[in-house]
Amino acid sequence: MITSNVDIEQAVLELKLVGDIAGRFFVPGYQRGYRWGPHEVTALLDDVWGSKGGPYSLQPIVVKRRVAHAARSEDELQDEAVLELIDGQQRLTTLYMIFHYMRVQGLQNAPPPWTIAYETRPGSASFLERLGHEYEADAVDAAKNIDFFHIHRAYHCIKTWFDGHTTRRQFVANEFYGYLFKCVRVIWYEAPHHEDSVTLFTRLNVGRIPLTDAELFKALLLSRSAARSAERAAQWDAMERDLRDPELWAFITTDRAEDHPTRLTLLLDALADRIDPPESCLRRRPYRTFDTLRLAVENADTEDEIWNQVVDLHALVVGWFDDRDLYHRIGFLVAVGVPIGRLMETASGRTRSGFTSALDDLIRRTIGVTREELVELSYLVKAEKCARILLLMNVETVRNNRNSSELFSFRALREGRWSLEHIHAQNAADLTKAEQWHEWLHLHRKALVELPTEDAAAAAELIRDIEVALSRQLTRHEFVLLAASVSAFFASDTQSATDPHTIDNLALLSSGANSALGNAVFEVKRSTILMRDRQGEFIPVCTRNVFLKYYTNTDARQFHLWSPQDRLQYLDAIIKKVGPFLTAEGAS
Repeated sequence: MITSNVDIEQAVLELKLVGDIAGRFFVPGYQRGYRWGPHEVTALLDDVWGSKGGPYSLQPIVVKRRVAHAARSEDELQDEAVLELIDGQQRLTTLYMIFHYMRVQGLQNAPPPWTIAYETRPGSASFLERLGHEYEADAVDAAKNIDFFHIHRAYHCIKTWFDGHTTRRQFVANEFYGYLFKCVRVIWYEAPHHEDSVTLFTRLNVGRIPLTDAELFKALLLSRSAARSAERAAQWDAMERDLRDPELWAFITTDRAEDHPTRLTLLLDALADRIDPPESCLRRRPYRTFDTLRLAVENADTEDEIWNQVVDLHALVVGWFDDRDLYHRIGFLVAVGVPIGRLMETASGRTRSGFTSALDDLIRRTIGVTREELVELSYLVKAEKCARILLLMNVETVRNNRNSSELFSFRALREGRWSLEHIHAQNAADLTKAEQWHEWLHLHRKALVELPTEDAAAAAELIRDIEVALSRQLTRHEFVLLAASVSAFFASDTQSATDPHTIDNLALLSSGANSALGNAVFEVKRSTILMRDRQGEFIPVCTRNVFLKYYTNTDARQFHLWSPQDRLQYLDAIIKKVGPFLTAEGAS
């Protein structure tokens, strides 16, 4: 994080209205020239106009004051007023051109309130200043210089945007100009003198690791309370360390860890949404969280008020994680897409028993099926509901084992890419590639060789047919015929009459990345699951139970077949385990 390299007490972090930016900016030679295209320029114009006079923050401008040498001259003293522009060159240059355009067109009287000079881009500063005065001459010069070309194209884009408002152009310009002075700000970060400019630039640009809401909020807190900055920094680091526990992280979000360089961002987003609920679930605009929390800090009765809310949210999720019953309920809801912020809102003002009851109601609504509907659920039309029910069955099986301290691992579930698959796949016709056919035949040959069966002659004949097929190139027609014979051998006499897509033939399996295994019969999958289990891999408990025939009566077990009786008793187990969360018949 930037705060690990920057002494916050010497840095300046503030929100600065665009109209209040002033001075001379210097773009050093380690940076490329102006390169924004029409998309970026139009997006900036639309963002400012779309603010409609409400508070709106553009992305950060990172600067550093140039320090004169010990032997001062008049020029060196003057240089101290120059700000080295480390990050935000494209944005600041575009804003400069917007001001410049409105002045040249007579839409506003004031010139841009700042200037920009370039260490290694001779002529760029003067080209910026004369833009629009001789438009055709500018176009000719732009054709000769790549930097001039991008600047001229951006200026033309600005002209096109304002011209697009036709008779309302002057009105739009007046409103737009007012927004820049009243509500549209940049996040202004002035690095301390000792910070190395090139290192900071590389981190922000080459490494593509931007300043985050969390970093900016941390810097704001530490800069506002110098006396307690060490205490708060230590608290921050301790909370961040807790959230870096892979199991805890997977319990509270489905987001990838690498998408959150600072894990506390998740809690800060939730707090910001509680303070200022978003109008929709559309993409979160950049720095909305920082904007919201900054205003909350400034309006709070005490400087500790907002910080204490962050600490309380951290304590809340850690407490949930340590509560076995809440862990499984909340972990399931998060796994099926319920945001942790919504669960925090659900918990607000409720006792533990009231919160538990509310979670059960939310699970019931998330599942949204009656007992009668569950029996008819099909992979073909309601795969997501099937997957949710089977996940809930696994989670509830672990939670209800009161003699164990085991927790269902949402991390392992996600990392193992466990998804909804058929327990017994009767049709390998979906396989279309020769390597898939060979893999499928290898898997089933191995199962036939290892299978103790009363029909040894039929098994031996199939093994010979597979070996012949593997020794030469197969056509799709030949594979489909042979696969049908193999599948029929592993199927019970009545199995072909049953629907292979209903929930009693589905489980959470990790074969999704291997299409040959995904289309395999029960015995092949059973062997694979048991092998992985012996190797110590995570296997969802109910998946392991299915392939161990745990749900089937002892006297009805045929370990290499998945029979209609197996399916019936498995369905009964599903209904019993998720029964408390099924919707009552006739309920709305």
